[in-house]
Amino acid sequence: MVQGRGGPSDPPGPETGAPVGDVYEWFQRGMRLLSEGSPAAAAALLERAADAEPESRSVREALARAQFNSRQYADAADSFRWIIDANPAEDYAYFGLGLSLWRTGDMEGAQEPLAIAVAMRPDLRHYVSALKSVRATLRARRM
Repeated sequence: MVQGRGGPSDPPGPETGAPVGDVYEWFQRGMRLLSEGSPAAAAALLERAADAEPESRSVREALARAQFNSRQYADAADSFRWIIDANPAEDYAYFGLGLSLWRTGDMEGAQEPLAIAVAMRPDLRHYVSALKSVRATLRARRM
């Protein structure tokens, strides 16, 4: 439970600096903001939810998506890494990590997570396309 300044019995709200509602409501509002095209607002709300529920992979994935969509690529990479550490079988997290690293300019770093995502899900064309783009960029830089 998120605590206010006066202790655990204080309801979250404007006077405590916390959004109104519980973590699930923050998650739902964050997802709605993300789907409505407000990723920065979603990221702020979902960061609160992730702080309150640090072991929630669904909150962390939503936060990573919101961070990526609001161009907070380094933060998104950290969130996707957290997901991978929690469950190395999450192909989407490898894909998201690769894209986030790509957007930060770390082509070398982006290649491995994208290759893992493709190895896990070779049927997903957007995974394959992203990996091909990164590898093509790396080849062009070496010429």
